Amino acid sequence: MLSLKNVKVPIDYDGSLKEFIKNYLKEDIIDYKIIKKSIDARSKHEFCYIYEFGVIIKDEEKYLLHNKNKNITKYAEIIYTFPKSGNKLLKHSPVVVGLGPAGLFASYFLAKHGYKPIIFERGKRIEERIKDVEAFWRDNILDKNSNVQFGEGGAGTFSDGKLNTQVKDKEGRIKEVLRVFVECGAPNEIMYEKNPHIGTDNLRLVVKNLREKILEYGGVIHYNSTLEDIIIKDEKIDSIVVNGEVFKTNDLILAIGHSAKDTFNMLYERKVNITSKPFAIGIRIVHTQVLINKCQYPIIYPNLPSASYKLTYNASGRGVYSFCMCPGGFVVNASSDLMGVVTNGMSNYLRNSGFANSAIIVTVNASDFGPHPLDGLKYVESIEKKTYELTKGYIPIQKFIDYEKSIISSNILDINKFVKGSTKYIDINEIFPEYINSSLKEGINYFNKLIPGFNEGIILAPETRTSSPVRIVRNDLLESNITGLYPCGEGSGYAGGITTSAVDGIKVAEMIAKKYQNML
Repeated sequence: MLSLKNVKVPIDYDGSLKEFIKNYLKEDIIDYKIIKKSIDARSKHEFCYIYEFGVIIKDEEKYLLHNKNKNITKYAEIIYTFPKSGNKLLKHSPVVVGLGPAGLFASYFLAKHGYKPIIFERGKRIEERIKDVEAFWRDNILDKNSNVQFGEGGAGTFSDGKLNTQVKDKEGRIKEVLRVFVECGAPNEIMYEKNPHIGTDNLRLVVKNLREKILEYGGVIHYNSTLEDIIIKDEKIDSIVVNGEVFKTNDLILAIGHSAKDTFNMLYERKVNITSKPFAIGIRIVHTQVLINKCQYPIIYPNLPSASYKLTYNASGRGVYSFCMCPGGFVVNASSDLMGVVTNGMSNYLRNSGFANSAIIVTVNASDFGPHPLDGLKYVESIEKKTYELTKGYIPIQKFIDYEKSIISSNILDINKFVKGSTKYIDINEIFPEYINSSLKEGINYFNKLIPGFNEGIILAPETRTSSPVRIVRNDLLESNITGLYPCGEGSGYAGGITTSAVDGIKVAEMIAKKYQNML
């Protein structure tokens, strides 16, 4: 197979790609596949799709022999391979705690290769969880264990379902994650889009199908099951306590999300090595999708995807940047504490709400929240709790121009078209410390120079669950200071999104497989 890189296809081209490649190569095509696809929107003169194709022609070696185009080479595909089983006897099934992306993929690969994992998830299966979340958005009555943060699929299930990552993929794990997603019902284009996304609607089906595969391969899943304690003997995992019941295991994969504050506190009490880490907090800002499209595309054509953006700024030493941008999406009430408020962004696959939203966040570190390993968690909790006290659980909403002047807004139109959950008009300045407010204002006004009209957006708050405020320290074998305890995924501080969390889950599954014989 040949690799054709940097092939520019006009944005308005409506012919056959096979015919386009044939003309490009001046050769008959037996077959082809898309390897990568992106949009170049830097100018109206070169507004195009950029492809990498894998192409089969009759005599590839002869063609390459006479080829002078450096963008045409032999295609070398990276094929992911799960490692061979180790030699040690596995006395007890490995246990996975948490069924977000890291837990799902650790469980899937362990189950597929004969390790019969036992999985505990504090929330409910996805079908029930969806009903609980939608009831919360409608009635503002929270189920603390079944919400946007907790439950099968993890927090990413109620998001845009973005799968892009900057991580290199020398071993092919990222491609393998995408392949499994497609096998479980995700659209095929995630295999080649530069910024792939599934959408919350498709992701719910994918999670269900992935669960069924885990069960089919021999995994066992317990829902409504909270990890309450770990029992350590000779600095090794001996067993765990879930809902008051003891389960024996010597291999515990902690794939908890960063909202599991009670678990972090328990782990710290058990002398698991935990450190704090910098993170970021801020707001969600909403604009019409038309505004973003006009700013990001030099020409508007039918069927162009809803445009996104990525913005960064330095406000007196603090990073201010966009995060988890959701084209054509919604701002959602993502709370998981009975006395706290959190927001997040969410999009369906079609990204067709008519409104774009993104987090605009400001970096914070130990000088802001304190030196103790759990001070970052307390810092986040204090902001979410203060918001609850101001709104009684509703999402605060304000025009940015009013936020600048500390004026409470009124008469914001079409709120139900871009928000999932009830809102309340307050002055969002009251939620954050001054250094956050001033950095946000400075950053957003700078972004207005890049996207005119940006500072006319509507803001909602707070965005506090951007990344974990802690890291559970692990060694080269991916174990913590407690042998057999494998911190994993975003909550443990080793990932930053759906794909990297899934990859981290695979890495931990590989480590256990290299150590033990399977149970087949």
